[in-house]
Amino acid sequence: GTVPLSLLWSMLVDACSLLPEPFAYLKASETLFFLFQLSLSSRLQLTLYQYKTCPFCSKVRAFLDFHALPYKVVEVNPVRRVEIKFSSYRKVPILVAQEGDSSQQLNDSSVIISALKTYLVSGQPLEEIITYYPSMKAVNDQGKEVTEFCNKYWLMLDEKEAQQMYGRKEARTEEMKWRQWADDWLVHLISPNVYRTPTEALASFDYIVREGKFGAVEGAMAKYVGAAAMYLISKRLKSRHHLQDDVREDLYEAANKWVAAVGKDRPFMGGQKPNLADLAVYGVLRVMEGLEAFDDLMQHSRIQPWYLRVEKAIAEASLTH
Repeated sequence: GTVPLSLLWSMLVDACSLLPEPFAYLKASETLFFLFQLSLSSRLQLTLYQYKTCPFCSKVRAFLDFHALPYKVVEVNPVRRVEIKFSSYRKVPILVAQEGDSSQQLNDSSVIISALKTYLVSGQPLEEIITYYPSMKAVNDQGKEVTEFCNKYWLMLDEKEAQQMYGRKEARTEEMKWRQWADDWLVHLISPNVYRTPTEALASFDYIVREGKFGAVEGAMAKYVGAAAMYLISKRLKSRHHLQDDVREDLYEAANKWVAAVGKDRPFMGGQKPNLADLAVYGVLRVMEGLEAFDDLMQHSRIQPWYLRVEKAIAEASLTH
């Protein structure tokens, strides 16, 4: 016979007390939602094609790690890019999701995150979800043709699912606003800061070559030629984005603006746990770890306590799952 729903619910409530931290405090409804997401995530086989030092790729890894989604990483050679020759879309990150006999390719970091979060919350087939984020060709401010994706900050949820995830409408709007801010503003502060001086540019490319997938000759060429080129390009980026003479000031201002938006009454923009905006901002900033710009940011802005909280939340989520 079937188990009565009331009995199943009672068993679930009892099970809450047996869960390891940080889930011991969860309500039964939250636990059910957590277990539902866990069952969905176990059905996916994910492969992430990336450059490790790319802020957009780092955003995706932060999302996958926080949601404890297992994934295989393929580091792409930035010169030859043979690892993504299967794809007509030539940028990273690219995520290939295998679900049973079905395989889907997801492009663009924000689309990847929105599509996977929609999948985890709603359980809709991933094949159907990706049709909600169509690509279109557009011409950017420099007159270059680019691929844009519609709806990329929007999760495709019904009213009940949205209520379960956000609680209030303003929380959804706030998350979308700051996810877009991370892509449209924060990410453009990275290059001018990590390539600010010839010394910093060389240190940055030493890190890129060490962490990336380069041949011996390619690596040496990339380190010195790339560092010189990016030092010069960073000056153009500074002008294009109307940055201050000392680009560190823009970075500090952005960090403090974010901290002010989170406020003092909650540990994360998502409340008691990071939301997609928290993970996006963290993912973008994380690529500077180990560089002078990162150390300066931690010392001269108010972002460090929030940054460390997100880092801890991601580590705990991975361990708990």
